[in-house]
Amino acid sequence: MDALAANDIEQITADNHGAYTLSGTNTWLVGRGPCWVIDPGPDLPEHRERILADARDRGGIGGIALTHDHADHADGVAALRTAVGTPPPVGAARYAGDVALRDGDAFGPLTVVATPGHAPDHLAFVANTACFTGDAVLGEGSVFVAPDPGALRGYLAALERLRAMDLAIICPGHGPLVLDADAKLEEYIAHRLDRERRLVRALDQGLRTTDELLARVWSDAPAALRGAAAVTLAAHLDKLGEEGRLPDGVERPRLSGLGQV
Repeated sequence: MDALAANDIEQITADNHGAYTLSGTNTWLVGRGPCWVIDPGPDLPEHRERILADARDRGGIGGIALTHDHADHADGVAALRTAVGTPPPVGAARYAGDVALRDGDAFGPLTVVATPGHAPDHLAFVANTACFTGDAVLGEGSVFVAPDPGALRGYLAALERLRAMDLAIICPGHGPLVLDADAKLEEYIAHRLDRERRLVRALDQGLRTTDELLARVWSDAPAALRGAAAVTLAAHLDKLGEEGRLPDGVERPRLSGLGQV
């Protein structure tokens, strides 16, 4: 029995692939009689019909949980609720749903873990030993961390919390299922700390402009993801500033033009 079947989970991937969404946004169905939907994704009729059909086979929809309110995860909520007929409750941290979820809350079979960083309202959901991580952890590659007071420190702390939960699998917002949760979380923590070490080294060498820092520290980032790299650079600079480790004269990245992904 594969890992999803063993946990009574189904993955449905929307046809919205791209540089930020990878192969598309993953919608997850959890349990049955009824099932719970995590991240309905974009408002695409074919994706919605697949969710509805598969949910009917699982006894209907008991509730909808959102990891965060970015469009590629949340735009499909309204049409999905309407199509169900009797609208199931929506639980989220910031989205205008029915249940305002906070760290430690239970929502159907899901336990809420606050995972700020990619977005201030970001949540992960745990069901048994499976974790639905939205954009906090992807199936491949890394995520951008948006600048917000304490964002990067909160993100690293959230990854450590997840790692301490003895999870088996990660069901990400984009990319393939992760079959070794501990290894993926360790990879994410190590990657973010390595970026910090490279950034501190570049600052120690006198680099101060955004272009200089991106070229040195994010030299491996594809051109299509330069905007995301600039966003994450800003979050790293915030963290160094909060810890009293940011030198004077560092240019702040200009972040206009990067949409919610």
